[in-house]
Amino acid sequence: MNDILSRRIYGAFFNFFVVFSVAFASVRPALAITDVFEVRNVIVDVTDESASLARKKALRRASSIAFQRLLERLTLVEDRERLPLLDQDEISRFVNSFDVADEKTASKRYLAKLSYKFKRTDVRNLLKDFNLQFAETLSKPVLVLPVYQAAGTIALWDDPNPWRVAWEVAAEFVGMVPLVRPAGDLADVGSIGAEQAIQGDRQRLKAIADSYDTGDVIVAYAKLRLEAAQARQRLEVFVTRYGNDPEPITDELVYHQNGGEQIPAFLGRAAVAVVKHIQNTWKHENLLKLNRPNIAVVAVPINGIQDWLLIQERLKVVALIQKSDLVLLSLDEARINVHYVGEPEQLRVALGQADLTMIQEEGEWVIYLSDIIKSGKF
Repeated sequence: MNDILSRRIYGAFFNFFVVFSVAFASVRPALAITDVFEVRNVIVDVTDESASLARKKALRRASSIAFQRLLERLTLVEDRERLPLLDQDEISRFVNSFDVADEKTASKRYLAKLSYKFKRTDVRNLLKDFNLQFAETLSKPVLVLPVYQAAGTIALWDDPNPWRVAWEVAAEFVGMVPLVRPAGDLADVGSIGAEQAIQGDRQRLKAIADSYDTGDVIVAYAKLRLEAAQARQRLEVFVTRYGNDPEPITDELVYHQNGGEQIPAFLGRAAVAVVKHIQNTWKHENLLKLNRPNIAVVAVPINGIQDWLLIQERLKVVALIQKSDLVLLSLDEARINVHYVGEPEQLRVALGQADLTMIQEEGEWVIYLSDIIKSGKF
């Protein structure tokens, strides 16, 4: 069983990945989501009296699976038992559209991979009716550095590092925080070492984040210790997310080896739990407060109409924003009223994930394109 200390399964197949995994490839999650209300790659394999009956049953089953994944994506781990249980006819009313891929049929069998888009407003209202807190803000991709300490040895890029191997599978988890795995090539080795990652060397962390074009870096520092009295291993994991905050918070998570569990499977299970902790922490920090409507009067410096069009597109993907009204548009500035839910700090964070930077200048809110801020044009 897990003991988890902080503000926070693997089956036998994990060993398959350990044995057959190739080098720790640089991977942006192939399933990373761009629309929080879209659930992709639901795989179904159904047999019935005929292929048509199997297809009908598969589509209904897939919609239930997709809807459950959506609710778990949006809500907190601690609220899992309170999620609404709807039958398939009720779920169909929340489906906006669906796509079918890799469809195969036999005489009595149907196989396919399906993706569903759900109705944002209807899902929001359902969660509100059940008094469930939820988040919709997607994080920018985050680079994970798995540092491992066992028997007095600390490893990041060196082999063996079974903790890094465990993250090959765990980082594929599809959630609101897309996790990027480093390649572990010579460029990475030259960018940062294990000790520098543990110590939070900001310059080196920024350098490797920039090389992968990620917003933040998470250092997942795991220490494997033997608990002699219980004849089992204990894993202490220190999770620190480095970004814009000058004083990042470190969460300590503790896991215990189950009886008969091999170390690779134990580390795999712990890595999955850490990923879920990362996702849940992000949701806690970005809970949507629909009962707190706000309006921000914002100035938007631009270098022309193309900048304004780009900013409009980025504003559309920010879940907190209900609408934005254009008040004034000139060649070098736009002024808008942003109608949003939640607190100003939540809006600032959400805008940041869309590569928009909101700051206060002389008592008024100003939104910049983040790449313009980096270039120093303003």
